[in-house]
Amino acid sequence: EVQLVESGGGLVQAGGSLRLSCAASGFTFDDYAIGWFRQAPGREREGVSAIDNSDGITYYADSVKGRFTISSDNAKNTVYLQMNSLKPEDTAVYYCAAVVTTGFRATGWGRRTPIEYWGQGTQVTVSS
Repeated sequence: EVQLVESGGGLVQAGGSLRLSCAASGFTFDDYAIGWFRQAPGREREGVSAIDNSDGITYYADSVKGRFTISSDNAKNTVYLQMNSLKPEDTAVYYCAAVVTTGFRATGWGRRTPIEYWGQGTQVTVSS
């Protein structure tokens, strides 16, 4: 059974930090790019960050560059998103997602990405 299990969301004040985790199982970790999308009420889902587990190439949305860092522990089949200097506009439900690496290389990390697996979502709330 394929699973993407997220943890680490919560409530934090502006300027604070959170770390999201996504534990993957049921597929070959190294064959996939894994990362996060987020969706705030009334807004479209946005690709935030992803990492290609076959070669370590990363992607960041312009809105999070310099503040968020994605990393992968292949031994634990887990991807982490360290979020620093959080802003109220980062408030959203964050969804872990996975796509085979060829899909990531062809389409990047956005609306066109042919995501195969989704996590259940975790709420991140940043208060001002």
